Order: sequence, then structure tokens, then C-alpha cells
Amino acid sequence: MLLAGAIVAVPAVARAEAPKVDWARGLVIADGVGVANRHAPNPAVARGTSRRGAEEAARRVLATRVAELPVAGGGKVADKAKKDAQVKARVDAAVAEAITLDAAPETDGAWHVTMAVPVEAVRQAIAGPRTFAAAGDSGPIVAIVDGMKSKPAVGVLDAPTIFVTEVPAWAKDAPKVEAKGLTPAAQTLYVILTPK
Repeated sequence: MLLAGAIVAVPAVARAEAPKVDWARGLVIADGVGVANRHAPNPAVARGTSRRGAEEAARRVLATRVAELPVAGGGKVADKAKKDAQVKARVDAAVAEAITLDAAPETDGAWHVTMAVPVEAVRQAIAGPRTFAAAGDSGPIVAIVDGMKSKPAVGVLDAPTIFVTEVPAWAKDAPKVEAKGLTPAAQTLYVILTPK
């Protein structure tokens, strides 16, 4: 009984590395490290709290970086969240539901995790949930957008987007569309070519 109290009383230490935005993958990515509780009776017991600590550390820095993302039309995500409580709640939910890209336990019970928030989740947090046409989805799954002069930002199009300097191999056969006069379809992933 005394040992269990010692485990709970000494929290695991966690830290996170600087997050990055990968516009080509459409992700805000952060690493977190949860240091094992040295008072745990063995590494297996320490792993539970250290994994949670690593994930919480990654989410903290993801929340900060997501808030700094530029929004099309001006401002940052934080500006939109300050103006609208529902937007703030949806952005917070997107960060809370960050996906785990990698998780690796260490032999001492510590964990290293890499987590990400999709930029599309942030766009939908600001714009609201996607609506479906009565007839269902139609159109291409992926389209290449050429001629767009915008810098990477959340909500450049009212649809999922990634920003690349060259067309990825998986999208090489996708139809090309001109930026001018484009009416985006909600189900299409738009691969926006940006200058190198």
C-alpha cells in the first residue's frame, strides 16, 4: 500500500521538442518524451504514466503551434478562436484528438511519441463540419492546382489541401485544374503546387 502511494505521488517528467508544420503532408507535428518514474517498481509500471506524459507534452506544443498557423484572408487560428467559442472548442478538440504517428518505448520505461494534428481538422474547426451534397460526392478524389499564388495557410480553399513544390508520385495521374475560377469540391484533396 505504501509503495502504490509513492508511485502516484511522484509524477513522471515530460518534455516536448519544437513542433513543425509539414504543409506537404498537411500535418502539424510534435514530439513528446515522457521520462519514466524512477520510483516505479519496474519499467512496465513506469511505461503507463510516461506514455501519457509524452502524449500530453506533445499536445501542449501542438496546441501552441496550431494557434500560430496562418489563416487565409489574414490572421491566425488563435484570432479565430478568440472571436468564437465554438471555433475554440473545435480547435481544442482537434488537438485533443491528435493522431499518433510513432510511439517508441525505451528500456527504462520512458516513451518517445510523435503526434500530429491534420491541417484539415483545423480548417474544419474554423469553417465548421463538412456538408455533403444531396446527390453525394462526385468529382475527382485528388486534383492538382496550378497557378495559385497563395502561401500555405489554413482555409486557402474550402476543401482539404496540401502544398507541394512538385507533384507527388501518388498524384501524378490526377487531373489538373486552374486556380482561377476554381470552385472546390469538399471531397477532393487539392494538391497545390507552390514555387520552389
